[in-house]
Amino acid sequence: YILSDTNDNIFSKEKYYSELTFHYWYWKNLLNLKSDEWVGFCQKRRFWIKKESSNINIDESNINENLLVSIQDEWKEFNAVICEPVSINNVKKIKMIKRGFRSLISNPLIFFNKKKQSINFHFDMHHGHGNLKKAIDVMNDNDREEFRKYVNNSYIYHPHIMFIAKSFIADKWFQDLFTWLFRCEEIFSFENLKGYDTQRLYAYLAERYLSFWFKKYTKFTTWPWAFIDFKN
Repeated sequence: YILSDTNDNIFSKEKYYSELTFHYWYWKNLLNLKSDEWVGFCQKRRFWIKKESSNINIDESNINENLLVSIQDEWKEFNAVICEPVSINNVKKIKMIKRGFRSLISNPLIFFNKKKQSINFHFDMHHGHGNLKKAIDVMNDNDREEFRKYVNNSYIYHPHIMFIAKSFIADKWFQDLFTWLFRCEEIFSFENLKGYDTQRLYAYLAERYLSFWFKKYTKFTTWPWAFIDFKN
């Protein structure tokens, strides 16, 4: 386990930034911009796996033989790899009423049309109504309106803030990401971020931004990942 509390770091914000705490530390202290090598990140209990392992039930007994441990030849034409996408528009009606009623009041079609159950609607349901909109308002000029359109019209995204990319791509991503998140701190701060819904708000924002950013700025491909829980 590598600690991220030395040199240039944001370790004091870990419970709000989650794995981004390590991402920032790696970016500021270890990322080698002179190298043409790939750098990659996974997430707790979520791992990159071999393509041929997609339909295998992976656990502690067979994890080593199924984990992705090397750069793939088929990535030669790309400079970034992101997770295979997930759909978020299969929300149960009762949950929409319970958690998304404010959105339903403003647009009742969401209840009946799955294509209206967008990333923004999903975020409003689970991470504070209106928080994504407020965050987008302070985004950089190059991305603001495109990202707003993306979250309002898409119901598919690439989850978990996981990526593998060339060093220069990682550097540009981290620059844009943390510049935005630090602006968001002026809106949301920390003291009112509590519980599952909002305590890790900055990580939830990053997860949605990653899908948009890598599609816009990189030559990417997608790759399988797996949730692997360890008993101990």
